Amino acid sequence: MNFAFSEDQEELRRIVRQFLDNKSSEAAVREQMDTESGYDPAVWSQMAEQLGLQGLIIPEEFGGSGYSYIELIVVLEEMGRALLCAPYFSSVVLAANTLIHSGDDAAKKDLLPGIASGETIATLAFTEENGRWDEQGITATATKSGDGWTLEGTKMFVLDGHTADLLLVAARTDAGVSLFKVDAGAAGLTRTALSTMDQTRKQAKVELSATPATLIGTDGAGWSVLEQVLDLAAVALAAEQVGGGQACLDMAVQYAKDRVQFGRPIGSIQAIKHKCADMLLEVESAKSAAYYAGWCAAELNDELPSVASLAKAYCSEAYFHAAAENIQIHGGIGFTWEHPAHLYFKRAKSSELLFGDPTYHRELLAQRIGI
Repeated sequence: MNFAFSEDQEELRRIVRQFLDNKSSEAAVREQMDTESGYDPAVWSQMAEQLGLQGLIIPEEFGGSGYSYIELIVVLEEMGRALLCAPYFSSVVLAANTLIHSGDDAAKKDLLPGIASGETIATLAFTEENGRWDEQGITATATKSGDGWTLEGTKMFVLDGHTADLLLVAARTDAGVSLFKVDAGAAGLTRTALSTMDQTRKQAKVELSATPATLIGTDGAGWSVLEQVLDLAAVALAAEQVGGGQACLDMAVQYAKDRVQFGRPIGSIQAIKHKCADMLLEVESAKSAAYYAGWCAAELNDELPSVASLAKAYCSEAYFHAAAENIQIHGGIGFTWEHPAHLYFKRAKSSELLFGDPTYHRELLAQRIGI
């Protein structure tokens, strides 16, 4: 079986990279990470109108392009490379995937076109203050109220939760974990931006107090949907981590060539050579894991759960190691605020913990393959 990217996919990569080089430069990233919203609405609109990125994996019948997960990981790898500040991961990977796999045709028809056009910024709120990523971590409650539902509870670490127009919230009913739609202006909804280490990806605390909501999908069937969405999100994040790891490797190798010490480039020093070689090995291995996981996600085959955890665990560590070694190779300047190395380091650390750290995913992998 051939796992190489097609000409069209490589062309997509080229176009997205060119766009991000223009719109997500280091200066643009620093500018957006200092704003409350954390993104540039003009760039967000261009992504939707000129490139159609928000609708990439959304079926054509719901206003999207109907491409596969392979195209999505190509785009996310480039976004990770450029540290794009935008609510893309929350809207497309989390919210759109949740709707696509919810089995609720009415909700898809109602909500997906807005996400595809970029007009609706959406997110998924399921983690809570306990910091757990599994089903037992969901303790928020939903109570039947007339024709609708009301929600009680607190959600934490909600990506772009303070700016999203639409929140998909996981809460418990008598039937089990279920998914609900909550509009940004709903009564009893309080959203607070969190101060996080990684300023390039905004997170929020979402408090629900008798907040009106609409059921998405089947009552009690929310976790089976979420479980699949979290596997798909782990694969998407792995692709993003590969892009970031490659950027760190490129940065380190270029500096090793340019920096002259004692009359020769530091890249000729054996210790630096070894660091660069180790980074290359890990980044290339991470690519193999992420690309194979992307294929499994596109096929939605039986291997997806185990491969998603494998890719998330390996790519997390590879990216973090590349980001840390990049700082070491740069020496003193690598530790300064003015140098971009710390931006990648912080993104690498936050991505390592998002959806569960490598230890959590190795344990999950062991359970899934029956060890």
